[in-house]
Amino acid sequence: MKKIIIIGASSGMGMRVATDFARLGWRVGIAARREDRLKEIKALYPDRIEYMTIDVAAPDAVDRFYKLIELIDGMDYLLYAAGCGWRNPELDSSRDEQTIAVNVLGFTKIINAAYKYYRDTANLHRGHIAAITSVAGTKGIGISATYSASKRYQWTYLQAIDQLAHQQRVNVSITDIRPGFVDTPLLNGKEYPMEMSIDYVAPRLEKAMLRARRVAVIDSRWAVVTALWKMVPDCLWRRVELID
Repeated sequence: MKKIIIIGASSGMGMRVATDFARLGWRVGIAARREDRLKEIKALYPDRIEYMTIDVAAPDAVDRFYKLIELIDGMDYLLYAAGCGWRNPELDSSRDEQTIAVNVLGFTKIINAAYKYYRDTANLHRGHIAAITSVAGTKGIGISATYSASKRYQWTYLQAIDQLAHQQRVNVSITDIRPGFVDTPLLNGKEYPMEMSIDYVAPRLEKAMLRARRVAVIDSRWAVVTALWKMVPDCLWRRVELID
């Protein structure tokens, strides 16, 4: 029986992936801050889902993460789906600090801990670390400066861990999943261009993870858009008004 840990599973894409894999018969460990939501999800598949409350920004996050691995007796896949971010043209420092706490510090702690788990257990079967990042890492976005910068950090960190695994001969694959706008609570009910539903994104995300793709942009439209963004010189990019 395959086993997957999902960090940030109380809503949105994390919750959807958790229930999809539980329905397929996987052993699923879910984590988030809200215990009430975790209990509700476990109740859907009580024999296949276990949960642990984890605040990735808290000092005990790694210890609780390892306890969750023990609770489901191993980990074949990790999916990091936790994240936060806002439109913040006012540069509200409290929002910036929370974004960094979850998207940078918490992300680093959990990915780091997962890598060490695979390194130290010396599994014969390849381990997998996947994270939902964002196309927002392509360029610095003025109204969401900290969010877009944090996503670029995640891209670079995953790339570095992939290189480290090769150098240290750790049997783990790294998948960076970069969706465009998805209709999840992170969007706060606002409408965005080329917005995608969870039903549309989930199977594409899962396929990318199971096929151990190094980088997966979801979907093809966003792959084209981000390729064009990369070509825009800074002198022109500063004039672009994406969303307000």
